[in-house]
Amino acid sequence: MLTILVSTSGCASSPSKHTIHICDEQGCSDRPRNGSTFAPESSTSPEEKLKIQQLTALAEKDPRAAFDLGLRYFRGDGITRNSYQALTWMRHAAEHGDVDAQLAVGRFYLMGLEEMGSDPAEAESWLSQAAGKGNQEAQTLLEQAQQAKKNEVEYRRWLNLYRPYWYGYWHSGYSYRSYWRGSSWHFY
Repeated sequence: MLTILVSTSGCASSPSKHTIHICDEQGCSDRPRNGSTFAPESSTSPEEKLKIQQLTALAEKDPRAAFDLGLRYFRGDGITRNSYQALTWMRHAAEHGDVDAQLAVGRFYLMGLEEMGSDPAEAESWLSQAAGKGNQEAQTLLEQAQQAKKNEVEYRRWLNLYRPYWYGYWHSGYSYRSYWRGSSWHFY
């Protein structure tokens, strides 16, 4: 298992120069620099591994599967939670024209994602694509991204107010498009 280490020396949010920010399957936390990280083998069953392998193969070709795989990585649903892989697969779906994925990627960049800070200009690009295809939620968020580029202070206030709500939205606001039946994935 890969553990992501992010140095926080000199960072205003670092509680101490004796800690380091670590993101792994348990989430992100500040831990002692002199500690060690032990990651036992994943408890994922062989059936769950097979499901994810098949979904990954489908995701290479089908944006719906890429969207689902990104969402599963974000939620840690049947797979180790990994925000980098979540963004990678969601971008793959968005780059292949999936409007919901374009909205999701725009939201990722607008709100920031764990160790990744926000990027209103990148958010504006993705949200423009989704809004151009008639997505009303993307249009609303596009206006927020445009305002964020104009007024950094107000944007940070807005971000601090709404970020906790958006993280909850990832777990309930987006629906999977596929389901496992028998020995394969099926799409709604």
